[in-house]
Amino acid sequence: MTSARWRIIAVFVLQALSMGAIQTRIPDIQLAIGLNDAQLGLALMGLPAGALSMFLFSSHIIAHFGPRRTVLTFLPVQTIAASAIAVAPDFWSMAGLFFIMGIGSAVTNIAMNVEADRIEAASGRRVMNTCHGAWSIGFLAAALLGSPIRGLGISSILHMGVAAPLVLGAMLVVVLPMADAPERAHGGGSGRRRLSWPTLMTLALVAFGLGGELLEGAARSWSIIFLRDSFAIPAWIESLALPALLAMMAIGRLLADRQIDRFGPVRVARVMSATAFAGLCAVVFSINAGMALAGFGLVGLGICVLYPLMLSGAAGLGDRPAAENVAAMTLVVQIISLGAPLLIGAVAEGFGIRYAFGMLLPLLALGWAMAGVLAPKKA
Repeated sequence: MTSARWRIIAVFVLQALSMGAIQTRIPDIQLAIGLNDAQLGLALMGLPAGALSMFLFSSHIIAHFGPRRTVLTFLPVQTIAASAIAVAPDFWSMAGLFFIMGIGSAVTNIAMNVEADRIEAASGRRVMNTCHGAWSIGFLAAALLGSPIRGLGISSILHMGVAAPLVLGAMLVVVLPMADAPERAHGGGSGRRRLSWPTLMTLALVAFGLGGELLEGAARSWSIIFLRDSFAIPAWIESLALPALLAMMAIGRLLADRQIDRFGPVRVARVMSATAFAGLCAVVFSINAGMALAGFGLVGLGICVLYPLMLSGAAGLGDRPAAENVAAMTLVVQIISLGAPLLIGAVAEGFGIRYAFGMLLPLLALGWAMAGVLAPKKA
């Protein structure tokens, strides 16, 4: 089981490296194509739209092929599409490639989270937050590399052309020898349904984690743009927004499993929700770049466990296969996320990017109030 643990952790890192490389170049591609913030927000809708198209069917794909073969198929789809965005000549091609990237990302994401939950159940040791901590480290590494690469004036095409083969080669080394862990026991019969519809419990988990998930997506796509539009600073300082967010996310996730075991998921979730709220306030009301960077760091720390706790809660419901609950819950999140980039872009274009981030404060408050849904269920 030790080999299975480090291999699934490595899969999370590779998926993050694939995602992170293109995220650091979005501001440059925006300028190269000539998109305003509203148009960029519309193009970014392709990512959740592509993901949305697969969530109802992803549990059946994983059940049929297993997490290993699913990752081997869909992680390359994500990686190649992300690299191709660097050469997108116009709005429509950029949006279409984000759509394909969303397909690969969605199925890979569910497959690796299901496998992490299976390993956690089989070994009796928490690994979900560690996996997401590793994901944050991978994304952080991509962001840290992106800062000097942008500062040196290296083109997005060269950047992505080098990154993609490295990710795909490492994926073959890690995933080819991997064996699927046994499926978690559940009370949902054979689990042969092809569509994964949400239940009341999965909707309650969405209410808890939605604010953190939307804020993470907004910060990944718009944090550099926030610094660029709010303050007169060099490009390499703008690029530090992502590392500030991701470094704190990684630290928090790597330490979280022990704290959850000690204090319980509800208490940890409420403390972290309050931290994210304070950090977002610091970003929205920042008076200089340093305050904004500190705010993004607090946001990263605050949201670090919200999504992993939401996933673990869904996988452990026990009423049907874990893949169905994870897919159903993520489906709802992605439906809501579908309009988030367009809304954020429109608000940023019409009222300023500070107002766009400020819109997420009520959702973080809702997450704090709904944390009780994470309480362990009695047998």
